[in-house]
Amino acid sequence: MSLWWSLHLRREAASVPLARRLLLGTMETAGVDPDISFELSVALTEACANAVEHGAAAHRSAQDAYQVTAYLDGERCRIEVADSGPGFPLATIERPTAAPDRTPPAEQVAEHGRGLGLIEELADHVSFANRDGAGAVVSFDKILKWRKDSPLVTV
Repeated sequence: MSLWWSLHLRREAASVPLARRLLLGTMETAGVDPDISFELSVALTEACANAVEHGAAAHRSAQDAYQVTAYLDGERCRIEVADSGPGFPLATIERPTAAPDRTPPAEQVAEHGRGLGLIEELADHVSFANRDGAGAVVSFDKILKWRKDSPLVTV
């Protein structure tokens, strides 16, 4: 079974918990393991917070929003968060994924900038890209584990 949903949200902090609650509710209803659901919800929260903080268009307009799309397809969940801001700096898009045993440099452990690294730690695959025109897209996937009583698991 596959399912997906998409939200078009105002670029306001109050929109972030809405996206997170919708994801958690979908995962719970589908029977996804709570630990996996929590990890995906934290990654989604970080991606949405990044879109809210950095995803502003040059001038306030109807495009001063961001989109969240989630796909549950078989054993994988894919989440995409897209905004209409200036996009990622080239160094963000081309940076190598940090090794799990490597401690990040002190300059990376600042109040801001930890969200993208956290997404990388929580997801199985992450992509940071710039959209044609304007905006950034954060996409991440995670292999799902299911509760024993999941309505979507077939035996």
